Amino acid sequence: MKRIIYLFVLAAIIAACSSEPKYIVKGEIKGSDSLTFILQKRDGRNIVTLDSAISKGGIFRMEGVIEFPQQVMLSALNTRSRASFYLENSEITITGTLDSLNDAKITGSKTQDEYKSFLDLDKPLSDKYQILLTAYQAARAQNDTAKMSKVRNDAMGVEKEMTDLQKQFIKDNPASYFTPALIMSLSYDMSAEEIEANIAALDTNVAKVPAVLDLKTRAASMKAVSVGQKAPDFTLNDVNGNPVSLSSKIGTRLLLIDFWAGWCNPCRQENPNVVKVYNEFHKSGFDVFGVSLDQSKDEWVKAIADDKLTWTHVSDLQYWNNAAARLYAVSSIPANFLLDGTGTIIARNLRGDELYNKVKEVLGAK
Repeated sequence: MKRIIYLFVLAAIIAACSSEPKYIVKGEIKGSDSLTFILQKRDGRNIVTLDSAISKGGIFRMEGVIEFPQQVMLSALNTRSRASFYLENSEITITGTLDSLNDAKITGSKTQDEYKSFLDLDKPLSDKYQILLTAYQAARAQNDTAKMSKVRNDAMGVEKEMTDLQKQFIKDNPASYFTPALIMSLSYDMSAEEIEANIAALDTNVAKVPAVLDLKTRAASMKAVSVGQKAPDFTLNDVNGNPVSLSSKIGTRLLLIDFWAGWCNPCRQENPNVVKVYNEFHKSGFDVFGVSLDQSKDEWVKAIADDKLTWTHVSDLQYWNNAAARLYAVSSIPANFLLDGTGTIIARNLRGDELYNKVKEVLGAK
């Protein structure tokens, strides 16, 4: 009798263990026979392999446990075929063909469904923005400044629509594990208080993911460079290798710390607007302190000359590890901070007409 009871208890334990949440990824990919598929995730700056499986007749299976839903990459070894999706502890099916793996149909992941629904809503705006980007490049090639200005303003209008769409999704989906990614993308133009308010509105479980912890750290860093704070000093070398400090530039009525790079297309598109403001208001007390996130000095110097940026420029040529960018919690460029004559930050991330109007408001018409 004791043995029967023991076997019954053991069976119950095994059944309980087997019901633990886990992910099962079933792949049916045509043209992939005998290929090895790898499932990977990003962990900070590192890429971590979660699992791998050999396809037999185009079919493979992977299983394991993931702590929380997150975006992963499925790739076929020694090919360029890959697909990204949100992995979670559920049964997920991926069907498609090897030569268009990125377009594979993915079912079984609630978070992936939420992500896909957002992409569907965003696509018309993304397509419209891409058309405007192409038009801007064509106008730039022809040096058509009037067309460039119009397209740039139109693009800013589309950007606002895209931002509004993201904000609405965040508001409507506090329990989605995709929502922190949207908050992170918007955080570059948010105040620390806005970031904290968005975090506070999240579902308790979602608020535990690493991305949210990163947002909390970012919010803390941003408070030191928020509107009303004294701008932290820093020193970097100019194009001739001479050290120049921010404090040495403070004293003019308005100073714009402009974070940019020669490789950054949105920065290059914004540069004509900064040039316009500089040319009109420099004699009235407006100056610019350019901080480049370039890696190549030649590319940096060429971009300065090509865009006719006649103000002081500095860089340590350390790309995203730029010391000033880290100090100012800059994770996306272009980014800027407008300082008054005392070195106090009075505005940030002003672009297009917003920058012009703010400078005109403070300094008055030319």
